[in-house]
Amino acid sequence: MGLLLICNGGFMLLATLVSYLYEDGVTLQLFLAGLVTIIAGALFMLTTKDHKKEIKKREGYIVVTFGWIFMSLSGTFPYIFTRTIPKFTNAFFETMSGYTTTGATILEKIEGLPEGILFWRSMTHWIGGMGIIVLAIAILPLLGIGGMQLFAAEAPGPSADKLHPRITDTAKRLWLIYVGYTVAETILLQVAGMSFFDAINHALCTLSTGGFSTKDASIAHWNGDPIIQYIIIFFMFLAGTNFVLSYFAFKGKIQKVFRDEEFRVYVAFVIIFTLIATVIIHTQANVEPSDYHPMVWGELESGFRHSLFSVIAVITTTGFVTADFTSWTTFLTIFFFGLMFLGGSAGSTSGGVKVVRHLLMIKNGLLEFKRTLHPRAIIPMRYNNKSVSEHIVYNILGFFILYMLLFIIGALVLGFVGLDFESAIGGAASSLGNVGPALGDLNPLENYNSIPSFGKWWCAFLMLLGRLELFTVLILITPFFWRNR
Repeated sequence: MGLLLICNGGFMLLATLVSYLYEDGVTLQLFLAGLVTIIAGALFMLTTKDHKKEIKKREGYIVVTFGWIFMSLSGTFPYIFTRTIPKFTNAFFETMSGYTTTGATILEKIEGLPEGILFWRSMTHWIGGMGIIVLAIAILPLLGIGGMQLFAAEAPGPSADKLHPRITDTAKRLWLIYVGYTVAETILLQVAGMSFFDAINHALCTLSTGGFSTKDASIAHWNGDPIIQYIIIFFMFLAGTNFVLSYFAFKGKIQKVFRDEEFRVYVAFVIIFTLIATVIIHTQANVEPSDYHPMVWGELESGFRHSLFSVIAVITTTGFVTADFTSWTTFLTIFFFGLMFLGGSAGSTSGGVKVVRHLLMIKNGLLEFKRTLHPRAIIPMRYNNKSVSEHIVYNILGFFILYMLLFIIGALVLGFVGLDFESAIGGAASSLGNVGPALGDLNPLENYNSIPSFGKWWCAFLMLLGRLELFTVLILITPFFWRNR
């Protein structure tokens, strides 16, 4: 955790450099924030240098959860030191939303913020996207600490595919792909017409499936530049796919990508849901301009683009917006609310339940019909032509039941603190799924500042649960976890 704080402080110094280059007036404050974080991390490491350097599964869960909390606590320093978000509750909410790549914000005026702070907001997304812990895996061996337990606790999805026998090499390869995609999107966005500052910030937030923007209107600011929105759509789609598949694609194993069941279902979901939204927009929605004609190509393309963008943004839990999908029709409001529970692929930077879990639950449900007709038959469930063990099936079913239970409890708590029905269920689903935009008073055109302080802390807790996939955090509050082995 000391090492994580030092890394965090290093990223703050990077934001300090941006602040200095743009002369935004907060360079000294950002430098002090980074310095304090690095000193705190160094003290952590010095006081624990003689401890046993062996991380087993139990320690892995502790380090991941508390590492995330300490990172979020220290991540508030740039906001507090610069007075851009003076209240600690708001600063913590913004920071947790950043690291968990939720993208929900309490800020009402974003464009007036110093460039160093805007860059820091985007960096919190980018750091949290692939996982600070995965980064640490590549460094921890230098200290004589193994990282497999950390990877198991942090890696998104039901399983962590290993590209290489050594977990450190896996982490390095994943980060190389992550960095490569970020650089590529930055270049493309700049070529398409964005300023370099806007391009790099949006690239950082796209690949992490975060959703923070440098503009008050988010990506709707560029509604007159379709090419910019299509570039972001493409990289949101990539960020929502398993990064292991990207590795295979770069190695020339394209067939392995298209043979992956989850990828095929993920693509099918995007296509089907986009077509549904497009048809509804063109037949029922009250879409601007008022003289809207479905048969005019310009409007047809616009409706398709907004549908595709919104579907991918919600499925991948990126949370960028080009339009308020809750203002289209009641059907589409419910439709996008349902998509908040979908999530991207396992092994991606997206949040949510994940496509593979939905796929395996559907397969298991269909097999139950066969098992009912043939009670003595042994009918294994198969995924990617391999038999799936009952243990994984039970784990997925348990995860989904717990996820839905937490959603209900989350909505009840938000209702208790004063939110209306739509805002409460939308806020709970969005926070737990790390989506960002929600329903009601938390719709894509609004922010979370109106929520009472306790509600913000509760949403931050739901974000952490969702980002670390429930079990990693909740196992720490079980009595047997802390009992002597």
